[in-house]
Amino acid sequence: MDNMELEQILTKQRNFFAANVTKSVNYRIECLKKLRSSLIRYEREIEAALFDDLGKSHFESVMTEIGMVHDELNYMIRNIPRLSKAKRKKVSLSQFPARSYSVPEPYGTVLIMSPWNYPFLLSIDPLIDALAAGNTVILKPSAYAPSTSKVLAALLKDCLPAEVAAVVEGGRDINSSLLDMKFDYIFFTGSVAVGKLVMKKASEFLTPVTLELGGKSPCIVDETANLKIAAKRIVFGKFLNLGQTCVAPDYLFVHSSVKDALVAEIKTTITKFLGNVPLDNEHYGKIINEKHFQRLIGLMDGEKILVGGEYDNRLRIAPTLLDHITADSPCMQEEIFGPILPVLTFDSFADVVSFVNSRPKPLALYLFTQSKERMEAMNTTFTFGGGCINDTVLHLASSYNGFGGVGESGMGSYHGEDGFLTFSHRKNLLHKKLYPDISLRYHPYTHGKMKTLKRFMHM
Repeated sequence: MDNMELEQILTKQRNFFAANVTKSVNYRIECLKKLRSSLIRYEREIEAALFDDLGKSHFESVMTEIGMVHDELNYMIRNIPRLSKAKRKKVSLSQFPARSYSVPEPYGTVLIMSPWNYPFLLSIDPLIDALAAGNTVILKPSAYAPSTSKVLAALLKDCLPAEVAAVVEGGRDINSSLLDMKFDYIFFTGSVAVGKLVMKKASEFLTPVTLELGGKSPCIVDETANLKIAAKRIVFGKFLNLGQTCVAPDYLFVHSSVKDALVAEIKTTITKFLGNVPLDNEHYGKIINEKHFQRLIGLMDGEKILVGGEYDNRLRIAPTLLDHITADSPCMQEEIFGPILPVLTFDSFADVVSFVNSRPKPLALYLFTQSKERMEAMNTTFTFGGGCINDTVLHLASSYNGFGGVGESGMGSYHGEDGFLTFSHRKNLLHKKLYPDISLRYHPYTHGKMKTLKRFMHM
């Protein structure tokens, strides 16, 4: 697809938005219902594409992608009327008599750039939110997940006109061309490096952005934790999608007194979940491509392996734990994004706080503890996008809670009401009554008016 074709799609969407069709609540709901029907028809094709791109099993495809999309769709279809209503605001005494209110309105034409690790979920979820808010959308899926990209293109073409939502396929050249065009909003999910580029390009047009990035998300296990439960939930969250999850635990920070016991529980849990040879388990996926596969193997080179370490020519790496890791180890210099979990130890919780807070703000943070004081520390001591106490990753699996990063891990949030508001401008209005028309603000300014004004202003 060349630049002229891209411009044609964008122009069609701009013209359609200008016609105000998408501002109708009923039209938005109808679009989402058509999308839902198409998802049902294409479910087998979606599953096949996810298996082809990432080796995802039927169960994992439904649990982590297709099911969550249906949850978001159903939430929006039910709640668009409520979310679209004008909301009354209080009127100050100086504005009396008047009525004040806020109206959410769509930005216009939105660009959504999605990643390869959850290529269906992270494409369709923000698309749902953008359409629910009344925008038109150009969706650019990742070229690293080509099978899913093709299904997305076919699925949207099946249910919505291109002037409402269109998929644009291609590689970096297409990404570059799109970022050189003026959109009303850009929603990007991906790496920090590309996120910086997106923000730089958007700044040329003063286009607002949401950036869903990543980072090294710590998983802290203290001496009071239930180790059996912790092991199960850490193994689930870390090795889901072979660790190719933006909120996967990126390193394990465990109290030295329970380290050996926790590692033993994790090893037992891996065997229980995936068998003695995880690489032979049909429900265990694969690394997205050779480039990332080789990068991950390189992170294991020269390190002491506590568990796992095996890999094969099918781009599979067994669940792996690395020992004797320090802040200077290669695996601590970048987001791992694979089934490799470095293990660090601590003796003082104050050291954990110092270590985590001295590093870039993580997208997620997980704490396994039975200490109420340390649970409270999640709210008052650490800064992170979102997280869990005594679990991993599940905080993002709901349309009732917003999801997003902070600092280097991103900006903005979506899911449910947060998603609707992300793709909406809140237009604040004051409806002033004609009478009485209080003369206080008008010339001439007198000493008497000043005394009255100060009373109004509580001075």
